[in-house]
This record gives sequence, structure tokens and C-alpha cells, in this order.
Amino acid sequence: MTREAVRIGVLGAGHVGPVIARVVLAAGYPVTIAASGDPERITLIARVLAPGAEPRWAVAAVEDSDVVVLAIPLHKFASFDPNLVAGKLVIDVMNYWPPVDGVQALFEDRRYSSSEIVQQRLERSTVVKTLNHIGYHELDDDRRPAGAPGRRALGVAGDDTGAVDVVTELIERIGYDAVRLESLSAGRLLEPGGPVFGASTDRSRFERALHAKAA
Repeated sequence: MTREAVRIGVLGAGHVGPVIARVVLAAGYPVTIAASGDPERITLIARVLAPGAEPRWAVAAVEDSDVVVLAIPLHKFASFDPNLVAGKLVIDVMNYWPPVDGVQALFEDRRYSSSEIVQQRLERSTVVKTLNHIGYHELDDDRRPAGAPGRRALGVAGDDTGAVDVVTELIERIGYDAVRLESLSAGRLLEPGGPVFGASTDRSRFERALHAKAA
């Protein structure tokens, strides 16, 4: 699947979704964006924060997309309809962070990473974890061309190699060095409290931090 062929749908028009839409558009991907209701409500948001992203109803945005970015508030996930993204590659950018979201019973089973719990509920989708460990305010500013000194690294965690390939290319294209983790379970290292959460480091330091924690 080439970059030109990959269509991105962003679900979520709060702080995170429009920034992701903007940087993905800048990398050359076609993008639709949707919130929980009428797309007219986010037309101005899209025009100002992600010019070129097409506001759509959520169903239409997903139908027209190859990759869906799930950028909704985590406390809304329990009521999210799994059928909406059935058969899609889903990028989970959400975090379970009780001080912010409050205790969410769905995510309290710490045998699993938060993205594994997302995958369990979205059983007909393929979930990949990334973009959760960088601030939305940094995502635009910290982009650098490939090979630039100090280019920031971001982790990509998933169980499906082909899906991770697609997301890895996306991360590289938007301006970051992608570091592949071995599984969706390993995505726990990208969560709040993990060794690279919020860390602005290059690839070698990022990898060392992951390996030190896993050792």
C-alpha cells in the first residue's frame, strides 16, 4: 500500500485530532475528519487547524479511509461502536491516565496494555499504537526531515506486521523516526509512566530507554 493510496480518517476533533490531520496532510495523505455529530459543527475547526481535511460524518469518514486514527477522549471509548471501524487498520492514540480521565473500569485490568484492551473491543479491526506519547502541541513543531540531526523518535507497537509497516511509513513521512516495538503488548512502554512517554529523544536514546525498561 503506497502513501498515495492510503487514505486517512481522523475520528476526533478536539485538541489532538486536528493536529494529526494537519501533519498527515502535509505529508501528502488525503484526510477526512469527523467528530461525534454533524460535520458542519467542525467545519471551522478543520478550516483553521487542518486546512484541506474534509469534515465528514463519522460513518462516511471511516468508509472512505484505509487507516482510521482514533483520537477520541478515552472516557468515550466505552460507548464507541466497534462496528464503525470493523475491517479497518486503527491507530490508537489514546491514553489511559486516571488523573486526567478518572478511573475507567474498562481499562483497569493491568494484565493488558491499554491498546490491547482497545483491540479486544475492536476485535474486527487491526489496532496499532503510536502518537500517544508526544504532546499535540509538539507534534507539528518537532517534525524534521529524514536524516536531520536529533530527529525525534516515536514508537509504533502492533501485532500485525503489515499494519505496522503502513503506520511506520506514516510516522516517517510526517517527520519522525519510527521505532518498531515487538507487539501491541509492548505498547505499554509508550503509556503514561513508561520510559519514553513525553520524551523528546532521538532514535538511539529512545531504543536504549525501551531496552533498559524491558531488561
